[in-house]
Amino acid sequence: MEATTKEPTRRLFFALWPDAAGRTALAAWQPPLHELCGGSTMRADTLHATLVFLGAVAEHRLESLLLAAQETAARRFELKLAAAHYWGHNHIVYAAPAATPPVLAELVRDLERNLRRHRFHFEGRPYKPHVTLLRHAKWSDEPLPAMSVVRWAVADFVLVQSLDDERGAHYEVLARFAASELE
Repeated sequence: MEATTKEPTRRLFFALWPDAAGRTALAAWQPPLHELCGGSTMRADTLHATLVFLGAVAEHRLESLLLAAQETAARRFELKLAAAHYWGHNHIVYAAPAATPPVLAELVRDLERNLRRHRFHFEGRPYKPHVTLLRHAKWSDEPLPAMSVVRWAVADFVLVQSLDDERGAHYEVLARFAASELE
């Protein structure tokens, strides 16, 4: 019986990746929320807003994946993260905008359409922009306290690889895709 070799894969997702100012502002939300909810704080260098999670992608598909992203029309916009919320089903505290900016919804739709056209598979649930701040947190249905609004100037989106090694889970940005100016 011949042994089959499994093709190498990478665990990938597309995301909005904050600049240093955005990351610092989001990280400032973590200590007071951690004090209330406990759990584990996400490292500041991993804070991001996922656009599309792909999971395991075969190495030979990377070129098609990059092409799908390059074909995606992205426009610059400001993401205003206005409140912290709690998801009880997965024990996550996250930052979110009051509403999804239309330009962000368009970016996600265009990216998903291009990914499908290139025969990539991903979970097709409704998009809800958020930045995970705490994992394994505990909170009630009560609203979390008000936080200072974080204004994040989005100038691109990124392809990210999720890695797990002796340092634990971390992310590596593999490619950036610039956004054009709003018309």
